[in-house]
Amino acid sequence: MDTANDSAHSPFILLGFSDRPGLEKVLFVIILTAYILTLVGNTTIILVSRLDPHLRTPMYFFLTHLSLLDLSFTSSSIPQLLYNLGGQDKTISYAGCAVQLFLFLGLGGVECLLLAVMAYDRFVAICRPLHYMVIMHPRLCVGLVSLAWGCGVANSLAMSPVTLSLPRCGHRKVDHFLCEMPALIRMACVNTAAVEGTIFVLAVGIVLSPLMFILVSYGYIVRAVLKIRSASGRQKAFNTCGSHLTVVSLFYGNIIYMYMQPGNSSSQDQGKFLTLFYNIVTPLLNPLIYTLRNKEVKGALRRLLRGGREVGKE
Repeated sequence: MDTANDSAHSPFILLGFSDRPGLEKVLFVIILTAYILTLVGNTTIILVSRLDPHLRTPMYFFLTHLSLLDLSFTSSSIPQLLYNLGGQDKTISYAGCAVQLFLFLGLGGVECLLLAVMAYDRFVAICRPLHYMVIMHPRLCVGLVSLAWGCGVANSLAMSPVTLSLPRCGHRKVDHFLCEMPALIRMACVNTAAVEGTIFVLAVGIVLSPLMFILVSYGYIVRAVLKIRSASGRQKAFNTCGSHLTVVSLFYGNIIYMYMQPGNSSSQDQGKFLTLFYNIVTPLLNPLIYTLRNKEVKGALRRLLRGGREVGKE
């Protein structure tokens, strides 16, 4: 009994691209650089949103949480990935794999719901501008963010044990560089149709339902914007929503492909690169998308830098 239990909780071996050491070396440099830039970019967004009085609005409250999510999302897996890519040791403990899977699913679920909350914020800003501050009062904002975090954690509590409890019949090699759900399901030595069906239902609630809400919200937003008579007014409204729509497209495109078909093994290399994309590229691009397209954030950065120089002169 003890031997079986030890075997079930023995470390996993993350294969990644171990059959291509040259590619692993290139990926190590790229991922390390991207990770550092992600930390700097998202930390900057959080600090600017908290320190500049002009950005203490619901929109930037949600953006702060999005940046915090991106920091947590990448930090839950990238240090382990860099460790595995940088040396011969490709193992991860069972507990480490379980924590990584839980955080990956939980934080991903929170981000799906938070993007829906941000879509609602944009809907109120465009369609109910005169009542915006009344509707989006601080208590509602905190409640919506708390709901997103709570549902994301609950989703992970449901999906993680189901995935980890699948019989593996001694298989320890994960054909991935992360303890990701589709790769762990492929390790199972039993029919996983029932588990995949359960995961699909949960994914509909945590992934597709928020996406449908976002699409409906933007349907109303587009209709409201088209009623604006001035071209400058329409342009301003579209710019307000453009950053959010870009982030939604990047995030949801990959999530839907990966998690609505968890056991599909048609192209495992493609799945690995998609995982890298939404685990590295999307959190890296989010700060750039919101700063390059947003005059308020750029203005806040200039004010903070100018203030820092003035303090230095004193």
